[in-house]
Amino acid sequence: MPAPFDLNVTALAGGVGAARFLRGLVRVIEPAHLCVIVNTGDDDEFFGLHVSPDLDTITYTLAGAIDQNKGWGLTQETFRCLEALGRYYPETWFGLGDADLATHLFRTQQLRQGKSLSEVTTAIARAWDVRATLLPMSNDSVRTIVHTEAGTLPFQAYFVKGRGEGQVEKVDFRGISTASPAPGVCEAIRNADLLILPPSNPIVSIGPILALPGVREALQETLAPVVAISPLVAGKPIKGPADRLLSGLSIEVSVVGVADLYQDFLDVFVIDTQDASQYARLQQRGLTVITTDTIMTDIEKSVALARVVVEHGQKRRQTRTE
Repeated sequence: MPAPFDLNVTALAGGVGAARFLRGLVRVIEPAHLCVIVNTGDDDEFFGLHVSPDLDTITYTLAGAIDQNKGWGLTQETFRCLEALGRYYPETWFGLGDADLATHLFRTQQLRQGKSLSEVTTAIARAWDVRATLLPMSNDSVRTIVHTEAGTLPFQAYFVKGRGEGQVEKVDFRGISTASPAPGVCEAIRNADLLILPPSNPIVSIGPILALPGVREALQETLAPVVAISPLVAGKPIKGPADRLLSGLSIEVSVVGVADLYQDFLDVFVIDTQDASQYARLQQRGLTVITTDTIMTDIEKSVALARVVVEHGQKRRQTRTE
């Protein structure tokens, strides 16, 4: 059955919330018409392997292989290798599964042979039969660093090992000043029919992408409607530390606080019905506001949310071209 909407869509994404939205989106549009620009600020090295958590979560989700309960990793995964690594390494807190290791081994080998992260990402997506185009935000190293009252930590150490505890004082994107968007990133933004920011953490998932030179400007200049979905529902994220990061950076922990981070390029903002009381405040910012169910507990809800987003994006696009 053909997808009902014939649009070229570009999404800026990272994290479990984005992946769950994208699994619905590829049932509403043709997967081959989707380009996903993925955060790589969360990338890190474990046991000598280059790990790209957001790229892998989105790849596995679009391939139908993700562990739905956890939202990351592969279904029916085992961890015998990780247990064995404990004999040699003092810490094994980052959960690399046995089958998941194959992806990291391949990526690391290819990078050492001189391939770019873009090239390796394309090869991995092809191996998983993912028809959407996945682009790392940059082929250069950018690492998200979280400064807390307890010290300075790479994002994975803060979030996974430290469970997001401790008062956040600052977030840096190390390497961002010398990094460039990966080939095709700005073009995918400028040439899209519709731009979508799924419900991703605005600080550490979307923030690094927007901080790359030229990306924010491309979003401001594109003729396509830009639609964002709030990752907060009634002031809380469905998953992850978005509320703690926003609070630590003195940003209002609400849908309004999130919208303000995107206001210079945003056209349509989608919020959950539980945040309907914020409708008027958002409209005062010149936004078209859509209120709907944004909690994606199953694939049907992901599809329903994607359909709402694409429908309103298409209407906005038609209005601009009339």
